Amino acid sequence: MQFKRYSCWLRAIALGLGLLAGVAWAAAPFTVRDIRIEGLQRVEAGTVFASLPVRIGDVYDDEKGAAAIQALFGLGLFKDVRLDVSGDVLVVLVEERPTVGEVEFSGAKEFEKDALLKALRDIGLADGRPFDRALLDRAEQELKRQYINRSLYAAEVVTTVTPVERNRVNLAFSITEGERARIKEIRIVGSKAFSESTLRKQFDLDGAGWLSWYTKSDQYARSKLNADLETLRSYYLSRGYLEFRIDSTQVVISPDKQDIDIVINLTEGDRFVVASVKLEGNYLGKEDQFKELVKIQPGQAYNADEVVQTTKAFGDYFGNFGYAFAQVEARPEVDRVNNRVALVLQADPSRRVYVRRINVAGNSRTRDEVVRREFRQFESSWYDADKIKLSRDRVDRLGFFKDVNVETQDVAGSPDQIELTVTVTEKPSGSLSLGAGYSSADGLGLSMGIKQDNAFGSGNSLGAQLNTSSANRTLVLSTTDPYFTTDGVSRSIDIYHRNQSPYTDVSSYKLVTSGASLRFGVPFTETDTVFFGAGVEQTQIVPGTSLPASYMIYASQFGYTSATLPLTVGWARDSRDSALAPNKGVFQRANAEWGLSGDVRYISGVYQYQKYVPLDKQFTLALNGDVGLGRGLAGRPFPLFKNFYGGGLGSVRGFEQSSLGPRDAISGVFLGGTKKLNGNLELLAPFPGAGNDRTLRVFAFADIGNVYAESDSVDLKLLRASTGVGVSWVSPVGPLRLALAIPTRRFTGDKIQRVQFQIGTAF
Repeated sequence: MQFKRYSCWLRAIALGLGLLAGVAWAAAPFTVRDIRIEGLQRVEAGTVFASLPVRIGDVYDDEKGAAAIQALFGLGLFKDVRLDVSGDVLVVLVEERPTVGEVEFSGAKEFEKDALLKALRDIGLADGRPFDRALLDRAEQELKRQYINRSLYAAEVVTTVTPVERNRVNLAFSITEGERARIKEIRIVGSKAFSESTLRKQFDLDGAGWLSWYTKSDQYARSKLNADLETLRSYYLSRGYLEFRIDSTQVVISPDKQDIDIVINLTEGDRFVVASVKLEGNYLGKEDQFKELVKIQPGQAYNADEVVQTTKAFGDYFGNFGYAFAQVEARPEVDRVNNRVALVLQADPSRRVYVRRINVAGNSRTRDEVVRREFRQFESSWYDADKIKLSRDRVDRLGFFKDVNVETQDVAGSPDQIELTVTVTEKPSGSLSLGAGYSSADGLGLSMGIKQDNAFGSGNSLGAQLNTSSANRTLVLSTTDPYFTTDGVSRSIDIYHRNQSPYTDVSSYKLVTSGASLRFGVPFTETDTVFFGAGVEQTQIVPGTSLPASYMIYASQFGYTSATLPLTVGWARDSRDSALAPNKGVFQRANAEWGLSGDVRYISGVYQYQKYVPLDKQFTLALNGDVGLGRGLAGRPFPLFKNFYGGGLGSVRGFEQSSLGPRDAISGVFLGGTKKLNGNLELLAPFPGAGNDRTLRVFAFADIGNVYAESDSVDLKLLRASTGVGVSWVSPVGPLRLALAIPTRRFTGDKIQRVQFQIGTAF
């Protein structure tokens, strides 16, 4: 009877609230001789014993009993917990919660199963975890939230719970996605200085358009709207509207959850002009140097962008001297009577610090050393903002990562130390380049290249190129080790075989070239690299039909097979903000090749200059110039098989690839030349309907250029020219460019090819 009475009291406590410690306890205290646990199926007994506040040999009372029930319920593993006393033995009776077995989804098309499983796992619902009805409600809400983020507001989720053996439950989520809600209209109310259409052009969100299937601009997301509102605020603040504000934002969803209307109410305020700029605070005695960094112009309209640029430049300059936590505040003193504002730049350099350690995070594939060797900020050195920015840019220019961020953290107990954490987001570093061209003479020509820029996470590159056109059959294998030495000297090895024939006829003559080269790149500065190399090469003229007379003359003098040992030297400088979709910066390169010994003696050189100028947020002007010159040495002519070629993509669009310059008088074969000139001008803009997406752009272009023989002078009257439009897309397999060209300066006999495209090329 005593056993039952104690059991009833304890069960009442557990069932009443399970956590009440103040309920009267009927059991007299006793010394626990043993503890027995009953009802366990999957939970380890050690888990229960570790949670109990009672041990064998302890004195048991009602307070410890309530604490034991509270602790066991707190584990979240049991539906019911009871304590019974049998003599001096404490009996713990538990009923385990069922665990989650299989989780299945039906009707889900928008998301992959793994993405939905991860969303559920993040809230605690996953295979093998205890099942809780309250958690199931959260799971349904989380799935709906995932669909709302994709503008699927009508999505419905119905859950079926099926008990199975061994106290488990299978969960089946039946999802009805419904139709995607689209932005029907965006209204901006209160604008006076600028038209509503002008302001809407600043937004990435937009109503449904013919290209919205690609840009997703008509899919509402709160994060996207907030970003657009910040863009709108920046637009006004950069044009003098210091007191601009957004009063309200209304997002209205139609009853059928298919259409969304957005209304933005704003107050522009008055336009202010900068009256003066003053410096206050501690500038380390370098006020003159800081004044040179001021972007704000008195007499001009207040520009928040210039204020941010100035304060950032001040902070970066403080960072060059080790002051990582410098505070620079732009305090406006507003004269509302005259609509003028005086800016006071208040500076506090705070304390000087040095970097204790540099950590690398996010690189699951790329080795740490690949990131670390690009850093110019060293551990145990004074913090230097310029070196950290340079280091971040160098890591980004590797091309292995989607995003590179550098964050600083304080070191506890050491106010003069910080740590840097470089967080990278990896991306596929392999690339595929494809090219194609069509002409009535050669038909369809295809080229393909495969390159792995970060092979095995080492930072080394491996590549292969193949060209199957009737005029050029090429196989090139290459590898580059960017850090062949610890000082950053790179090493490149190329092995190649080329088979050039102007006709598809198997009896036509051919040029067969095989060779290998070794090249080293020595970084002289952070932006300049000089290349040195040597190679061995053999070229064979295979006689056949339509062999040009110039080749016959050359072969009769120097033989049909020529071997040489070419030496190369080059220089490159690259300050572009992106190699795939540049918006600003300059790229230059110069290369020279010297046929030192062997059957041919020559020297040739090329120089290329590219410049990208941002005209505004949407338009970019791009210029490209390319010149080449070759000469024979030791009384020998420049070898014909080393000639430059022009025409087509990368040269003058609208003309067949490699069709410019001298031709054989009898066969009409394109011979190339020893001199080349090439100039390109492009105006790039976002694709209509693509918003400000720079991965998809249209461009208008103008090209000019030609190729000249060694015996000819450069006659500018013979330059070919073309103009046209095209599309540039940074596709998953590389940058694709499609051009439609109209030759504006052509001569009789020129080969025209109005439509050309290529993947993996620039101009």
